[in-house]
Amino acid sequence: MSTNIACLPRNGAPRLASKWPSDTTKQTLDGDLIRRIAAGNKLAMQSLYMRHNVRLFRFALRFIRNNAAAEDVVQEVFLDVWRKADEFKGRSEVSTWLLAIVRNKALTVLRHRSATQLDEDAAACIADSADTPEIATQKEQARSIIRKCLTQLSPAHREIIDLAYYHGKSIEDVAKIVGIAVNTVKTRMFYARKHLAELLCRQGITTAMA
Repeated sequence: MSTNIACLPRNGAPRLASKWPSDTTKQTLDGDLIRRIAAGNKLAMQSLYMRHNVRLFRFALRFIRNNAAAEDVVQEVFLDVWRKADEFKGRSEVSTWLLAIVRNKALTVLRHRSATQLDEDAAACIADSADTPEIATQKEQARSIIRKCLTQLSPAHREIIDLAYYHGKSIEDVAKIVGIAVNTVKTRMFYARKHLAELLCRQGITTAMA
């Protein structure tokens, strides 16, 4: 099955995805979209793209540190989804499946480049409109410190923190995405949280991560 995915926007940073009422509803809708995509439904393809493109873009960007390259990775991911939707067996969440594809493609890009660090500074920060200017400034300063501390973690530990906290993935999902054992994820998570908490404490930020 082939088609022109020109319907997917390519105008810089992807548009924000809509919010779902619950994880269960999210999984049900995603699974239904995949089944419709497998049947050649282009509207379902657009809907899946709008639901997931922002997170996938940001995840790719933290690996390859280049907007255009990250956007290309996301486009390739959704082309793969269009072509291979019928191969999805439902053994994991659709979002977990998509993140695993992004990771594999981003690592392929990295193998052809010398840069290997995640770009935590590319993580988007959404301001709360209810914040006063002073509170907003304090929050941005805290986020800046956190991003700086994250860059001091090893790439393997940053990846675990990113998937668990930025994407809300479970230990089991992280293991599937990264391709390592659950116990290995737990070990990396323990040391990543411990190290990050120590780094933040030195900067005057207390956390319950440790």
